[in-house]
Order: sequence, then C-alpha cells, then structure tokens
Amino acid sequence: MKRLTIGLFAHVDAGKTTFAEQLLYHTNSIRSRGRVDHQDAFLDSHGIERARGITVFADQAVMHDKGDVYYLIDTPGHVDFSSEMERAIRVMDYAIVIVSAVEGVQGHTETVWNMLRKHRIPTFFFINKTDRIGADANRTEEEIRRQLTGDVCTIMDNFSNGIVGERLREMMAERDESLLEAFLEGRDDPMFWLGALQEIIREGRLFPCAYGSALQDEGVMEFLDQLHLLTTSSYDETGPFGGRVYKIRHATNGQRLTFVKALSGTLKVRELLAYESGGIRYEEKITQILLFNGSKMQAVEQVAAGDLFAVAGLSEAEAGQGLGLYSDKLAYETEPTLQSKVQFEGPLHVQQVLGAFRILNAEDPSLNVVWEESLQEIHIRVMGLIQLEVLEQLVKERFGFVVSFGQPEILYKETIQSAVTGYGHFEPLRHYAEVHLLIEPGERGSGIHFASLCHPDDLSFSYQNLIRSHLYEREHHGLLTGMPITDMKITLLKGRAHNEHTHGGDFREAAFRALRQGLEKADNLLLEPYYDFKIRVGIDEMGRVLSDIQRASGAFEPPQMSDTHVVITGRVPVSTFMNYSTEFASFTHGRGSIRCVFGGYDRCHNAEEVIGRKGYIKEADPLYTSSSIFCAKGAGYSVPWDEAEAKMHLL
Repeated sequence: MKRLTIGLFAHVDAGKTTFAEQLLYHTNSIRSRGRVDHQDAFLDSHGIERARGITVFADQAVMHDKGDVYYLIDTPGHVDFSSEMERAIRVMDYAIVIVSAVEGVQGHTETVWNMLRKHRIPTFFFINKTDRIGADANRTEEEIRRQLTGDVCTIMDNFSNGIVGERLREMMAERDESLLEAFLEGRDDPMFWLGALQEIIREGRLFPCAYGSALQDEGVMEFLDQLHLLTTSSYDETGPFGGRVYKIRHATNGQRLTFVKALSGTLKVRELLAYESGGIRYEEKITQILLFNGSKMQAVEQVAAGDLFAVAGLSEAEAGQGLGLYSDKLAYETEPTLQSKVQFEGPLHVQQVLGAFRILNAEDPSLNVVWEESLQEIHIRVMGLIQLEVLEQLVKERFGFVVSFGQPEILYKETIQSAVTGYGHFEPLRHYAEVHLLIEPGERGSGIHFASLCHPDDLSFSYQNLIRSHLYEREHHGLLTGMPITDMKITLLKGRAHNEHTHGGDFREAAFRALRQGLEKADNLLLEPYYDFKIRVGIDEMGRVLSDIQRASGAFEPPQMSDTHVVITGRVPVSTFMNYSTEFASFTHGRGSIRCVFGGYDRCHNAEEVIGRKGYIKEADPLYTSSSIFCAKGAGYSVPWDEAEAKMHLL
C-alpha cells in the first residue's frame, strides 16, 4: 500500500474544485458531488469560500483507491493566498495542475508551475472544460509546451492498462541514454517500461497530460487509473519518526492543532515528540491524532510514514518545522509586499484584538502581526485587497467582533552598502555587557545572517548564543524610515560579561545598541519590493505596454515577437504597478495576459520621496537607541553613538 500527498493547482475558475469533487466521488470518499456555484463543494467547506466561490484555505481530503491512500490538498488559486499554497507544496509527493481548455495557460498557472519546479514536485496536467464552447485541448497542450515545458506528454493515447505505447517510449528514450539503448534494442518488457516511466515522472523529466471535462465527468476516471499506475511511494515505516509541520489551525474550542506530514517511522498517541522552536528544544506528549477529510475528522491511535494528519499537544511548533528525526525549519519565499493597520472601535480592548490576530498569525506566519507600541497600533502584512476582505470576514466569524483595515501601504526595507563595526555597551549599576559586531552587506534576498569570531575563552558559548537569539528575536528598524533591515551578515567580533553583574537582558541591550551604532556609521540604502512580470499582448499594443513599463520605472528585456503577439518580461516596482492589471485588462479587452510575481527587494526608485513621506525620526524611536551606557561613581550615564567607541573596554 502506498500513501501519497497529491496537490491540486489551477488559475481561478479553471475547474479545480469540481475536478476534486469527481475524484472524491469516484473513490467513495463522498456520496454526492458538490459544485462551486451551488456552494456545496466538499473541500470548500468554509462559509467564506462558498460565498466567494474561491478556495482560500489549503484543505485536505482522503481518497482510497485500489488499496492505496491518497491525501488530496486543494490549494488556493488566487495570488493573494500564495503563502498558504507554498506551505502546502512543501509536503506534497505529486501535483496535478488543472488548465482550462478555453482560457489556456493563464497568469497564475505560470506562477504555480514555477513554484512546483522550484521545489521539484512531480506534476500531472489535466486539461479541463473540453465540453465548453471555444475549448481546444490541442491548442492548450501546445500552450503548455510553449509557455511551461517542452516535456509535457499526452498519455491518453500512449498509455493504457500499464502498457507504455511506442511514442511514449520514444519520448522517454530521448531523455535517458539507458532507455535509448533499450528502445533501439527493441526491448518489449511492459514492466520494465512501466517502471522506467514511473521513475522519469518522479524525477520531473516528463509531465503526463490528460484532458476531459470535470463538470461532465469525462476523462476523470481514466486519469485516476493512470495516477494509480504512474505514481510510486518510498516511505520507510521502520525507522525513527520524522515529520514536517505544514500548517497550524485552531479548533472551535480553541484547541491548537498542528498539521503534520509523516516522512518516516510511526507515531502513536501519548508518545513524546521532540522539536526545536526559536532556538529552544521542546519534548511534548501527543495527546490526540486526527485524520481530516474536508471538515470531518477522525481520531486514530497511530499514523505512519506518508500519512497527513493533525496532532494536539504541540504548543510551539510552527509551519515548516521539522519534528522528531528532522530538526531543521523550512524557509518560505512567498513574501507579502503590503502593510496595513488593523482598525477597530467601541468597547473592544486592544489586547482582545491583538490576541485574535496572534492566533491568525500562528496559522499564517506571513501576516507578521506586530504591535507598534509607539503608535499604539496593530500592523499586519498581506498580499492584496482580497486577503484583507477575507480577514475581515474571518475575524467576525471566528472571534465575534468587527475590524477593518487602513489603506495598504508598500512594505519597504533597509540595508547597508558598506561594512562597518558597531559597538554597544550596557553598564548601569550592577549590570554589565559589551558587544562588538561587524555588519556587512549581504546579497539581495539573503535576509539576516549571524556568525561569530569571538573566542569562547573571551565570552562563553551560552552568552554568544544569547546574543544570536536577541538579534533574531524581532525585526530591527533601519535609520531611514524605521522599516525592517535585511540583507546583512552580522558577525560577533568581541564580547564581555561580568562574573557577578551580568544578567540575561544585558546582552539584549548591548547587542541592539551595537547594531544601531553600526547603522549610524553605515551608508544606508532604502529597498522596495519588485515584481517580475510577463506580459503577452497583440503586436499593436506593444508600444502602449512598453511606455507604461517605463512610466512605472520598470525595465524590460528585448520583446519576443511572433506573427501576431509579443511577450515582454522584466522587473518593475510593486508600488507603481500593483494596480496595473485592471488598466491592462481594459485596453486589451481581456485578450492580453499579465503575470506579476514577487521578485524580491531592490534599490527604491524614489527613495527621497519615500523617506520624506515616512518622516521617521531615528532619535525618537522608543525601541532603539544608538547610545551606550557606562558606569562611573556608582551611577550609569549615557554616551552618544559617535563618542561611545572610544570608551569601549575591549578596544
């Protein structure tokens, strides 16, 4: 018996949820097939999803087919919920991408495809809606071949009952020397070719493609049969347990549920499970194991490698965290580019609202909920306006109160352009800590990295690890706008503690002051988020699009021309292009296509304007100071950043 996690992906309205309903119906997981437009789809079980007709949450279902177990994850198709999609991708064994035979390859289809390839998930295509007026499966397959991959292969006419057809064998031989040799020798062992096809699909060298109509139940059963024959599983149930957290949810009674993919071994109720979170090691008892099938759940006593399930009992595990045999934590690349203020009125207390959003933040870490003490405001990060609308509904539904959100603003970041050394000293009476940090520019997108050159004879490893933890415990404000700093390597050069007077918080104070003092001396740079775009329009509209990109301070590669269309790729600031899709749809009358994906941060195109608008006063930031505290005559006194270096004890 194999256990596999299969992800479903598509652009909005390509028929993904309808396709899922058919798979579940044919495997007897559901008794009747629901529809999105009837608001009774099995996997769109949330009221928000049914009202909007879109998938918002990556919910899962269980299918049993021919003795195998498939965990089906229906992922969001809207770009605003890409973070939810990426977290789900990291626990998938295979993916199915649904493409409409009418609309063909669309913007989000390419986004999904690129993410699946980045994480090397073996992928099947299903060309849907072949019953619709204007549908053309052959044209759509050609679009897949041209825009996504030349390694797509039609299996409907080349694979049946486990027999690999001649044309498919030829395609496999073109991609593998050993198979080419077998093909030329005329080897005709069906099991050999089936095994080879399974392997070449699993390695991502061929991508099977089928077609039909999910609404009319055409081609779905055949696809399911092929899925059974062409997928394999290699999970080991005999070794120690290892798993990966892929999401956090809270039950209606407030119980915290941790959703896990088992990667090895077995796990039983009441067993202790070890993991690390925030640099702290936890060992907690599993009090309950649940299998989810849509909104239904079933308690079980044991799960094994390949299973997808939820557990109760883990208090601090986060999405991406390894469990048991795995101690690492995955980093997710989908990053919100907008920041918004949470607004509320009346008798609501800020702690009540903040508590609700911290629960939501555990479920979606990309929200990055922050309480801005100086402004007395709650800020969150989002991908777009649709996400904000969904959050409003979600808060009302789950927590029973009403919030709204301020106009979303671009989330800027800051970095440095030259290496500096920062010095921090904290010595009020009966406290002591000194820290010297080398702060260097990092590559774009590298974030903050910590290293140490400090000898343990000078400062113990426990204090060095404390400094590291403090530098990672929160985002730090830059000097230009107060926005988060990023893309820096911070190296601990020297540090000193006192045998009697050093307390845990002293190194937080000294490290933060050293970081801030270094930034005071650095050549600071403001960064803004960019889109990588791909635009396809008719030849006549090329001039308009190129002019719009230049006006938006973007850059583009030489356009790729065909007889009737042109494809333009490039980069453009999010701030100038975030609303362009509406204008684009208007002047192309819906015939063009545009895909914008987050392309990281780079130099801000209008830095002076943004800095002036933000009006950040670095000396007035209540969380940070670049001054150091020294002690003389039994009392502490403050020394400004530009005089502090000369007074350091370790120079």
